Amino acid sequence: MLAYYFQLGVMSLRRNPVLTLLMVVVIGVGVAASMTTYAVFRATSADPIPGKSSQLFIAHVDNYGPHGNDEGEPVKWNTWRDAMALQQAHQAPRQSALYPIAVSIESEDPAQLAQLVRGYAVFTDIFAMFDMRFVYGGTWSAQDDEARSRVVVIGRDVNDRVFGGANSVGREIDLDGKRFRVVGVVERFQARPRFFDLDNRSGFGDMGDLYMPFNRAIEDSRQPAGGNVCNRPSEPGFQNFVRSECVFVSFWAELPDAAAVSRYRNFLRDYAAGQQSAGRFGWAPNVRLRNVMQWLAYRHVVPPEARMSVVIALAFLVICLVNTIGILLAKFMRRAPEIGVRRALGASRREIYLQFLMEAATVGLAGGVLGVVLTGVGMLGIGLVFEPAIAKLAHLDLSLLALTVAVALLSTVIAAFYPTWRAAQVQPAWQLKSA
Repeated sequence: MLAYYFQLGVMSLRRNPVLTLLMVVVIGVGVAASMTTYAVFRATSADPIPGKSSQLFIAHVDNYGPHGNDEGEPVKWNTWRDAMALQQAHQAPRQSALYPIAVSIESEDPAQLAQLVRGYAVFTDIFAMFDMRFVYGGTWSAQDDEARSRVVVIGRDVNDRVFGGANSVGREIDLDGKRFRVVGVVERFQARPRFFDLDNRSGFGDMGDLYMPFNRAIEDSRQPAGGNVCNRPSEPGFQNFVRSECVFVSFWAELPDAAAVSRYRNFLRDYAAGQQSAGRFGWAPNVRLRNVMQWLAYRHVVPPEARMSVVIALAFLVICLVNTIGILLAKFMRRAPEIGVRRALGASRREIYLQFLMEAATVGLAGGVLGVVLTGVGMLGIGLVFEPAIAKLAHLDLSLLALTVAVALLSTVIAAFYPTWRAAQVQPAWQLKSA
């Protein structure tokens, strides 16, 4: 019977091609607008590291106090002193202090200019914590961390530019005039947003391509290429800046379960209480421990325009569906005599519902197909509304195609319920009398 009703629906739509085309276009445009903006929202709000986001935590210790923090929230970074205290305490199975750096890479080819690359000063645990995959070699050792060794891990892109994509493990690379030995090459890190470096274009820009031992970077006086704040002036010189109350270091810990999280939070409170007892802090312990998704929510990583666009697009889709309801209602009620005859011949209201809902589903399916085409066109224009780093994240994949068709189909069927209900209420006797 469904196949028969589908045939009836197609025949009915052919009788009014202009109305049919109007409904298909209205639905297609409304769905395409919604799906295009949803694609951006999905890309910017997705879990950047599935499977690990609930185990990776960023820790903060308030060194500003109630008169300097943001409504009770600690500043977004830690001091070098606090980060090193947490690092040396080894209260997490894996942990790493981190701060972004900018490095100039000198090519061995004199014809090539030096290239500025964003990188990170980290400890060796970071590669396992963030599930980085090595193309060649591996990370440096914990002994290299302590010895401040001149070793480095580079990304695939740097390896392609400097070494032509060959296995560069064991070779040396010139960083700001100093030689470093390459110990590993990592695959492109695709996590978006970049949860551990949200100060670089809100975490949606290009990833860093170089990782250097944290202690080596500090000893070489490598300035932070990210956010830093000083609540009290420090003496001139990088080392004085590092050992002051200036904040510029993030601290990440991998905590496998709720018990480990609770223990680490207590450890942070105890550490802050110790600093208070020592006279460094004149306020009660104020610490934070957030996992990846909590951190992204706190930092409001999803662009406001992405949220607003989704709301506007959904409102536009509702308007399109209201227009569709009006068109379907006029179309169905014009067929009241036909409905009356069918009812008089024994058709039940259930069969009337099936027939007209199937007809609406046919319109929705056609609108979904048009919506897929228009969504593809919309993807090409995302860069006109959003910055390029965000626009390139949104893409048309199989799941979005299926969702577009499903939304068009479901929304049209829902919109058709009221016109169908009105059609099913037609009294056969009245129609036969008027005939």
